[in-house]
Amino acid sequence: MSSRFLSRLGLRWFPLLCMALLIVGLPVGCAVLQHKERELVFRIEPGTASWYSGLPKAVQEFELKPASFKSGQNIHGWWYPAAKADAPAILYLHGVRWNLTGQLFRIEQLHALGYSVLAIDYRGFGQSHGELPSETTVYEDARIAWERFQVLQPDPSKRLIYGHSLGGAVAIDLAAELGKQTPLPVRGLVIESTFTSLADVATAVANTSLPVRWLLSQKFDSIDKIAAIHMPLLVVHGLADQYVPPRFSQQLFEAAQEPKRLLLVPGATHNNSMSLAGRNYGQALDSLMQAKMPPQVVTHSTARNGDS
Repeated sequence: MSSRFLSRLGLRWFPLLCMALLIVGLPVGCAVLQHKERELVFRIEPGTASWYSGLPKAVQEFELKPASFKSGQNIHGWWYPAAKADAPAILYLHGVRWNLTGQLFRIEQLHALGYSVLAIDYRGFGQSHGELPSETTVYEDARIAWERFQVLQPDPSKRLIYGHSLGGAVAIDLAAELGKQTPLPVRGLVIESTFTSLADVATAVANTSLPVRWLLSQKFDSIDKIAAIHMPLLVVHGLADQYVPPRFSQQLFEAAQEPKRLLLVPGATHNNSMSLAGRNYGQALDSLMQAKMPPQVVTHSTARNGDS
């Protein structure tokens, strides 16, 4: 995402959108407004990012077309294997606006730290074809990508989930779902430059007293999910992020269970925490991989269904 993430995202229009939802009240009118809301949330840029100069030779492109997809729909992704065959791997979930071509710089940084990376575009982004994305469809796409990720990295102790910005909300949702399984099928979760809920960040940017939380159809309510992840957690945020306030990452960190670490990067903005943190970022990932796993919480569903 660009340095003008929130302003271009259109969150400043959310108060007007909410007011319209209050006034309209008709099913058709609400459907139209909800479609506009999704346009403002995902703010998809067509084509390739201006800074994209092509894929590294080692990157393998792939397409996912599960039976549940409508005709013509697909998920396009990249698999960037590390030099070491037994290297840990990261499932990379991006935020809004830019497709994978705008994410390569961050993917390359993770790869340079010794990780294999699987990254996808949600349906509607880049070469992933489908209708306008929604909270429901991006969650579904992350779960489909997870199935491929398990094949590419069969060792649960070497799997990490990473989400940037709105992708952090997608990553938290996936991790919360996986946290219900016994044994845990993933090593840990990394979230960067993300927020507690879409309503919170919209309210903060628009400086409004409107009841945004109850009116938005796209919730991305991470603060209510993060306590359920039951896995090591790394939370990263740039202290100079003018678009998603760092306090949201601090609140997510406080709500999460141990083991956890908060890495606040002085001078970093919405997009460059990884590069500015430098060695500290790599060390934080290493610590995540070595953290003691929390005791498994066995729910009634896991007790009945085992590893399903």
